[in-house]
Amino acid sequence: MSLGTAFYPRQEALNRKHAWGEWSGYLSAQVYADFHDIEYAAIREAAVVIDTSPLYKYRIAGPDAVRLLDRVMTRDMASLRVDRVLYTPWCDEDGKVLDDGTVTRLGPEEFRITAADPCYRWFELNATGLDVEVADISEDLAALALQGKLSREVLEAATGADWTDVPYFGHRRGTIGGVDVSVTRTGYTGDRGYELWIPAADALAVWDAVFAAGEPFGIHPAGIRAMDVARVEAGLILIEAEYTSARHAIAPEQNYSPFEIGFGRLVKLDKPGGFTGRRALLAERAAGGPARRLVGLELDWSGIEAMFAKHGLAPMISPFVERAPVPVYREDRRVGRATSITWGTTIKKMVGFGSVDAAHAKPGSRLAVEYSVEGERGTVGATVVPLPFLDLPRKRG
Repeated sequence: MSLGTAFYPRQEALNRKHAWGEWSGYLSAQVYADFHDIEYAAIREAAVVIDTSPLYKYRIAGPDAVRLLDRVMTRDMASLRVDRVLYTPWCDEDGKVLDDGTVTRLGPEEFRITAADPCYRWFELNATGLDVEVADISEDLAALALQGKLSREVLEAATGADWTDVPYFGHRRGTIGGVDVSVTRTGYTGDRGYELWIPAADALAVWDAVFAAGEPFGIHPAGIRAMDVARVEAGLILIEAEYTSARHAIAPEQNYSPFEIGFGRLVKLDKPGGFTGRRALLAERAAGGPARRLVGLELDWSGIEAMFAKHGLAPMISPFVERAPVPVYREDRRVGRATSITWGTTIKKMVGFGSVDAAHAKPGSRLAVEYSVEGERGTVGATVVPLPFLDLPRKRG
């Protein structure tokens, strides 16, 4: 049975259609408005809050905290300064990705990790012989993503402080509704945004204060459906959609190295001391790199129209993100799969992610994606394009 997060009393009152999903054992609002386009528009033109409390959260502290993180993470954690955040994957011994998330350095010997999957045991096993404490703080810490074009204005109104000096992937503490809150300049929408990390007991006080401050700026609560469309436009992949965690993979093709899912820039193969999976990734690179690569796919609208016209229909595309994988072809030969296909509301294009053979990963390559209309399967032409599909300057500014 799924439970409500610390914000549930406020969410229940707003989610009148009871459009709930499940996220790591918690009730997660799929949509609050009549349709998620209202919430998506608020991300791009105003501000929203998204309850991200179901994320797993861990505190790593002690003299050997950096040594543990460098042992586990693919990035150079020793270079992470206090009050800065890194996004990173972590791998098993075979160089296959277990999970990805953010690491915030809260102090010289204190870090906070976010993860999509439970990773406590993995961190504990790797902490053997080190002077470090690993604590699961998932239930102690509520999380509220304040995202959107006017998110900074809302945050400044809620805290009474100037936040222009906090850089992209920066961290600072503030006070909202009398509650001490940890704030990171991060998010999962590809827009300007912040994430608020709040003691669970004080979650409602912060929610109320944020909404009171945000009312003049058109603040909305937003559900997972709106965030899903926004993250695809921003080129942000999702575990168990674009890749399978090595913990859950039951076939070799379900295992992905960081270089197969666009995380190559996040791998520091030459950092001192190495990391779990480094030997396998060095071997992969020496062999010429992985056989498949993550790409952006832009589907031909004319092809979609033609498939509907064959049945005497105008195009009736789904407004949701279709996460289930479908085959990708090159001249009738299957060369990969496509995931998270959706209509990009801002970019006005049908796009998705592709995991395709390296030979067809170059931008401009022409492929075909399986598409179904009225139960009849066919293919729609698609072009490989660079990621992200949408890159808003205000995201970093």
